[in-house]
Amino acid sequence: MSNTTSKPSKATTLARVQALIAGTNKHFPNGSFTLENTAYTTASLVGLLKGLADAIAATDAAHASTKEAVATLRGERAKVGPVMLAYKRWLLTTFGSAMQTLADFGVQAPKARTPLTSEQTAAAVAKRESTRKARGTRGKKQKLAVKGDVTGVIVTPVTHAGSSTPSATPAEPASKASAPASPTK
Repeated sequence: MSNTTSKPSKATTLARVQALIAGTNKHFPNGSFTLENTAYTTASLVGLLKGLADAIAATDAAHASTKEAVATLRGERAKVGPVMLAYKRWLLTTFGSAMQTLADFGVQAPKARTPLTSEQTAAAVAKRESTRKARGTRGKKQKLAVKGDVTGVIVTPVTHAGSSTPSATPAEPASKASAPASPTK
């Protein structure tokens, strides 16, 4: 046995209780015990231990039943949830302005949106512009005006594809070879 202070599991406790019951019935069939200032007979001690074993078994059965009930609930929610949502939407569409009729179904009509004040609108516009500037985002026409800034492209022709190692001397670029020499002063 290890020197841990953790609480034993229900299965361990049940096994220990069942072993105590079996050992007591085998070795002390007609015994009498005084434990913590209380007198027990074999039958009363075994009855006390059986009470704990029965309680553990009942707890395990309740847990299993709960797991089954939760699984059933999840299945029913998955099946009925979309229908309830569609029905609620239909009720809102059908009785949109009749608050009392919707209340009979336990449905509340959505609140009407309150328009923004001029100060809130101005703040939203300023925030939106600031965000676009900070991120560098542009509109469609500004993006079309942006052009690349490429000045010269050097194309290196492949002489033969069979060689996997580069040659020792690099080929002279075509643009430099065909360019006329500039006069020196």
